[in-house]
Amino acid sequence: MAFHDPTADALQAPARPDKGRSLWTDARRRFFRNRAATVALVALVLIAVFAFLGGFIAQYERDYVDFSLIGINATKGVPSIATGHYFGTDQEGRDLFARTVQGTRLSLLIGVVGSMVAVIVGTLYGAISGYFGGRVDSVMMRVVDILLSIPFMFVLILMLVMFGRSLLMLFIGIGLISWLSMARIARGQTLSIKNKEFVEAAIATGVRPLTIILRHVVPNLLGVVIVYATLLIPEMIIYESFISFLGLGVQEPNTSLGALISRGAGQIGNGVPWQLGFPLFFFVVMLFAFFFVGDGLRDAIDPKDR
Repeated sequence: MAFHDPTADALQAPARPDKGRSLWTDARRRFFRNRAATVALVALVLIAVFAFLGGFIAQYERDYVDFSLIGINATKGVPSIATGHYFGTDQEGRDLFARTVQGTRLSLLIGVVGSMVAVIVGTLYGAISGYFGGRVDSVMMRVVDILLSIPFMFVLILMLVMFGRSLLMLFIGIGLISWLSMARIARGQTLSIKNKEFVEAAIATGVRPLTIILRHVVPNLLGVVIVYATLLIPEMIIYESFISFLGLGVQEPNTSLGALISRGAGQIGNGVPWQLGFPLFFFVVMLFAFFFVGDGLRDAIDPKDR
């Protein structure tokens, strides 16, 4: 009676090659092994849910005024679930929960949209400068150096004064001035990418320079761009908060975290700490969360840089 040897079949069967893991798969696994970055990502998701869905559970509109809680009665507007003022009221008798929801949403939007504008403009500018090199690179980088020497806040304040204080101008002003550092980073990465074999092959086949930049250079900058964008968002939020703190940001009835912090700081001595505490809490948590996520992405995408 003949016995079947499974070991012999295994030796004769062709070996299956292990399925390779992509760079992004490895990066995702390294990112989620970073506990601080994972916790920060969860915090950002919760803040985004609060900012965009919190209005559905608010009992009052952001501009509704409770005249019984104005002036000397402002200390009566304490946080309370029973009254529907979950975060209390401000000195004008307006619901602080609804205003914190809107302020968080506006600060997030300004940070995300402003960084997107800065990243898109800076990446394209830096990629073009680094790819062409020579005199073109020299002229384009001198323009960046000149613009970097101009005080950023002075230009932004001047734009808001000249063209009006609006959300659109705040988006444009913060985004278009913050692309300079991104341009330098993209240019440095492009100088090394343009000498790769796939770029030389594209040049040899007659592909136009602009097509090479868009199809071959820019996609290979995505790792650096994503990390920089994540670290740029809190910087945009700080800029907006500082401008709003000075009274040049969003205007009533709209608000932002910077405006809420400014108004709350002025009332801290009047026995109403919640007017500063709640906006400041979301502001600080959001900034630290973005910084931890950015650090986690940097370590995940380029672990040799740790």
